Amino acid sequence: MIAVAERINGMFSDVKKAIVDRDPRPVQELARRQSEAGAGFLDLNVGTAASDPVSVMKWLIQVTQEVTSTPPSIDSQKFEVVKAALEVVKGPSLINSCKGQAEELDKYIPLAMEKNASLVCLTIDKQGIPQDIDKRVEIAANIVAKAAEYGLEPTRLFIDPILFPINVDQKQPTLMLEVFRQIRYISDPPPHIIVGLSNLSQGTKQRPLINKAFLSMALAAGMDAAVMDVLDEDLMNTAICTEMILNKQIYSDSFLKAARK
Repeated sequence: MIAVAERINGMFSDVKKAIVDRDPRPVQELARRQSEAGAGFLDLNVGTAASDPVSVMKWLIQVTQEVTSTPPSIDSQKFEVVKAALEVVKGPSLINSCKGQAEELDKYIPLAMEKNASLVCLTIDKQGIPQDIDKRVEIAANIVAKAAEYGLEPTRLFIDPILFPINVDQKQPTLMLEVFRQIRYISDPPPHIIVGLSNLSQGTKQRPLINKAFLSMALAAGMDAAVMDVLDEDLMNTAICTEMILNKQIYSDSFLKAARK
């Protein structure tokens, strides 16, 4: 599974303060810890911490690149922020994210191609976020087709079907599992499937338990990436153990340690 570490986000008070003070130390410590915990990407999100998101995003990329080789995930839905940020990225990256509308895809996919970036695409069209399985899968199929037109390989494409909080709509997690299963058949190889895992438990009192239970079920249904708290050791262990049970990791008595290496 590809774990996209969620913690360098201006919505968190410590990161917000670091951004305001331009103090790289808290950000770099989070970058190091999340990389050591098994992050495949470091999600960088300015949040509401600055009036100039372009300069802040570039700063976040630069300071994290000083201490780790884990590639950044540029988390912004503002095209100008993403484009400017990619100018200071050394190596591959992830763009998180763009909507699944043709005019958005026609901007973001060529940029991803040019900058050696992977791309997260949301199953959102002009009518908004669909509430049913068929429409989500239809938008996902359109995204994959558009990516193929430009030559963006499915291995660099992440489909995000958009996970709702369970206390908003309890039916959605079950629907999402079927969405995951169907997206796996859209192309060969299929695109990656990603969600913002913490969204599911937002506003609930049993957040870690809900996240772990759904993560295991989602991996079994075909999801293979998540924006998540990689510093939650139990959550990461759940992912590793689930993949071992699904025969995606080799079992040994030290399978948890082996997977982290």
